Amino acid sequence: MLQEALTWIQNLGSLGAIAFIVLYIFAAVFFIPGTILTLGAGAVFGVVAGSVYVFVGSTLGAIAAFLVGRYWARDWVARRIEGNEKFKAIGDAVAKEGLKVVILTRLSPVFPFTLLNYAFGVTRVTLKDFAIGCVGMIPGTVMYVYIGSLAGNLAMLGTTELSREAQYAQWGIRIVGLIATVIVTVYITRIARKALQENGLEQN
Repeated sequence: MLQEALTWIQNLGSLGAIAFIVLYIFAAVFFIPGTILTLGAGAVFGVVAGSVYVFVGSTLGAIAAFLVGRYWARDWVARRIEGNEKFKAIGDAVAKEGLKVVILTRLSPVFPFTLLNYAFGVTRVTLKDFAIGCVGMIPGTVMYVYIGSLAGNLAMLGTTELSREAQYAQWGIRIVGLIATVIVTVYITRIARKALQENGLEQN
């Protein structure tokens, strides 16, 4: 379905960028994985324009989901992430280092993009810090758009027949993601533990 939408967007000409951004916002709000859209941006628009359109769409979509989670679906989101230790740690840490935590979690693939947007809505992070923290998505965005551009056309996105360069780029994403995951886990755990200690909930 997303590939069909991308084909339609490709045929829109100058209006394609606007349609793509709107589609990405819709995907972010309604829990539709954006990987195919990000890869497709590379095939349709190229690396530079594709990266810009994905970043704009994903940031606006993230902000929309954040606002929904904060003002309209707060109870539902709280129930959805209840018992999840990763999100609990984020909630504890974000009160201390909101912007840094947002940026770090954006760098790590361990935290699902769509649910993370809503989860931040029930924390004490400000909208400003949340929006600025979306810059953490840039490295992954550029890499995925680059892979999509190497695919050459939309029909190749759903196959495993990628070029050697695309395979190298995929491994690059995995390595960077692993490093970021280790960093964010250690950092958030440290901040959360410090916050608990300050509140007398954990012994030094």
